[in-house]
Amino acid sequence: MKSASYRLLLAALLAFSATVLPAAAAVQEIDHIVAVVNDDVITYTELMHQTRLIKQQLKQRSAKLPPDNILQKQILEQMIMERLQLQIASRLGIRVDDETINKVINNIARDNNLTLPQFREVLSKDGYSFAEFREKIKQDIIINRLHKNRVEKNITVTEKEIDNYISNLSHRQGSHDEFHLAHILIALPEAASPEQIRAAQKKAEQVWQQLQKGADFAQTAIAVSQGRNALKGGDLGWRKAGQLPIIFSNIVFNMQPGDISKPIRSSSGFHIIKLLERRSDNSRHIVQQTLARHILIRPNEVLSSEEARQRLTKLRQRLLAGEDFAELARQYSDDTASATRGGSLGWVNPGTMVPRFEEEMNKLKPGEISEPFQTQFGWHIVQVMARRQHDETQKSKRQQARQLIGKRKRDEALQNWLRQIRSEAYVEYRLNQ
Repeated sequence: MKSASYRLLLAALLAFSATVLPAAAAVQEIDHIVAVVNDDVITYTELMHQTRLIKQQLKQRSAKLPPDNILQKQILEQMIMERLQLQIASRLGIRVDDETINKVINNIARDNNLTLPQFREVLSKDGYSFAEFREKIKQDIIINRLHKNRVEKNITVTEKEIDNYISNLSHRQGSHDEFHLAHILIALPEAASPEQIRAAQKKAEQVWQQLQKGADFAQTAIAVSQGRNALKGGDLGWRKAGQLPIIFSNIVFNMQPGDISKPIRSSSGFHIIKLLERRSDNSRHIVQQTLARHILIRPNEVLSSEEARQRLTKLRQRLLAGEDFAELARQYSDDTASATRGGSLGWVNPGTMVPRFEEEMNKLKPGEISEPFQTQFGWHIVQVMARRQHDETQKSKRQQARQLIGKRKRDEALQNWLRQIRSEAYVEYRLNQ
C-alpha cells in the first residue's frame, strides 16, 4: 500500500477538529436508516459523520460546496459503493491481519514526522477515534486487495500493444504532453434502455449548457457527477497521453487549458472533460551504467562467514599481484551464472543490484577492486571495469508505455466492474423518508 493516499486522509482527519464535533453533537437527531444495501444498512448517523468529514476536506481545497441535500446524495452513493465492495470481499474471504494494518499506520505516522503515540494523541485531541481511523485503514486495504483479485490480476499488456502505442504517439503532435483533467460522468446502468440513454444524454447536455454559461466545474462535478472522483471536484490529476481513455484522447489533444468538451458517449455513460493544465515532457532518460565483475563466496555448513571473507581476501591479494580476474572467477565464484562469463555482470543500471552491492561498487574507480563485503547472498569482491553515460530513452519509453497501458486498462476494467456490481445489487434509498 502506498502511504500518499493515507497522508491525504490524515490531513483531512487532523483538520476535523474538536470545534466541529461539539457543534455536531449539539443537534440531537433520531437515528434511522438512509439506505439498504443488499442485507446491510447505512444509518443517518454514519452519513452525517461522513458528510462532516467530506465537507471539511472540500473546504480545505477551497471548493465551492453544493447544497447539503445534493452533497449528501453524492456521499451516500459513495458509501453504498464502498459497502458493496466490502460485502464482496467478505464473501471471497479477503482479510487483512493486524500486523499489516499496524505497519501502514506506523508508516503514516512516520511520513508525518510523528511517533505512534504522538499520532494517537493528535487524533484524540482532534476528536477522532483511533479505533475508527484504524478501521478505515483496514477497509481501504481490503478494497485494494479486492480490486487486485477481481480486476487487476486479469490485466495483461502485450509487446504488440506497446509497439502500437509508441507508433501512434510518434505520429501525433504533443505526444509527450501531460494533461491535468477534470471530469463529470452522467452514468448509464448496464444494458441501459433507449429511454435511460436519452435521459442521461439530456441531463449531460443540460450540465454542459450550465458550464458554458459559467457554472463552476468543480462544484458541478461534486453535485452531479457519478464518477469516482466526483467528491474531488472531478479532478483526475495529471495524466500522460497514454493514460487517457481512448475515447478522450483525440478530443483532449486538441483542447487548450480552460476548454470544456461536449458530452462524450461511452458504454459507461456521458463524459464531460475540462482541460485544467497542459505541459510538455520531452526529456531524455540518461543513466550512468557501470561495467563490473565480481566473485561471490557463499558461507555454508562447512564454510563459516569469516572463512568466506578470508578466502576472498586471499583472492583479492592474488588479483592485486597480477592474476587474471576472469580465471579466478570461473574457478572460485559461487555465482554460477556470472562465473561462466569470468564474473562479468555486464553493464549495470542504477538500482539493479542490491543496495549494499551498489554502494560498494559506486565507491570504486575503473580498475579498482573492492575489499570483501557482505550482502544477503554471501561475500563479494567487485571490480569496476568502466563507466558510461547511456541513453535509455527508448527502453524507458517501452517501460513507461507498459505501465501506462496497464493503468488505463485497469481503470477502465475497474469502472466497468463497479458499474456491474452496482447494477446487480439491491439498493433502497430512504434518505428523504
